[in-house]
Amino acid sequence: MTTHIPFAIDFHVHSDESYDGHEPIELILEHAADIGLDGVVITDHDEIDESLRAAEIAPEYGLIGIPGVEVSTRHGHLLAIGVEKRPDPGRPFADTVETVRDLGGIAVVPHPFQRSRHGVRKRHISNVDAIETYNSMLFTGYRNRRARTFARRRGYPEIGASDAHYLPNVGKAYTEILVRPDGENPTKADIDGDELVDAILEGRTQIRGKRTPVHKSTVQYAKGAVRKSTYLLTSRAPLVPTVPASMDRS
Repeated sequence: MTTHIPFAIDFHVHSDESYDGHEPIELILEHAADIGLDGVVITDHDEIDESLRAAEIAPEYGLIGIPGVEVSTRHGHLLAIGVEKRPDPGRPFADTVETVRDLGGIAVVPHPFQRSRHGVRKRHISNVDAIETYNSMLFTGYRNRRARTFARRRGYPEIGASDAHYLPNVGKAYTEILVRPDGENPTKADIDGDELVDAILEGRTQIRGKRTPVHKSTVQYAKGAVRKSTYLLTSRAPLVPTVPASMDRS
C-alpha cells in the first residue's frame, strides 16, 4: 500500500509588491516555516518578480518554492500557479486560463462569485484546473460553501488558502496535498513543485485551517479600499504622481 506524503501549502499570499500587500517575502517565508507550512505561493496582483524571487530562495527557509501571480482578467481574478511569466492582465478569462497552461502552470479560481473582490461569475468559469473553495478572508462562510458546491458538482479539485495581505494571516487556511512517492522521489525532500501541481490536478487535496478573524479581515479590506481609491484619484489627476505607484500596470 502506497503511503502518501502530505505537504501543507498556502497558495494565495500577497507580499509588499501587491498594491494592498505589506510584508517583504523574506518575512513571509520565515513566518511560513515557523508555523509549519511546507511552502507559500506569493500571488501578487499582476506582478510576479517577488514571487519568482521567493520561489528561488524558499529552500533557504526549508520550504518548497512555487511561483505564481493573481491575474486581473476581464472577468475577474485568476491565480496562475507554477508560472514564471506573468500573463497579461485585462484579457478574457478563458483566454487567460489557456495562457497559464501554455506557461506550464495551473489556473485556479480564487474567491469565486464575490464581485466586491473581483471574483469570477459562474457563467465565466469553465475548464479551469481548480477552485479555491476555502478562502480565509471571507466574512461569512456563504461564498465558501457556494464555491465548494460548485466545484464538487463539476468535479473540480479544491484548494484552501489564506489570501493573506498581512503576516499574521499567512497560513490561516492552507491546502494539504497528498503526494505519492516513487522510486526516484522516495522522501519529502525529493519532491518538487511539479509533483505538487500534478497532485492538485488529480484532486489529492484536503483543506485545512480556519477563517481569519472578522476584525482582521475588516482592517485588510478597509486599507485596500483606501489604497485603491487613492490610486483612482491620483491616476486621473494631471501632474500628480500616482499613489501607490505599484498599481500602475504595464
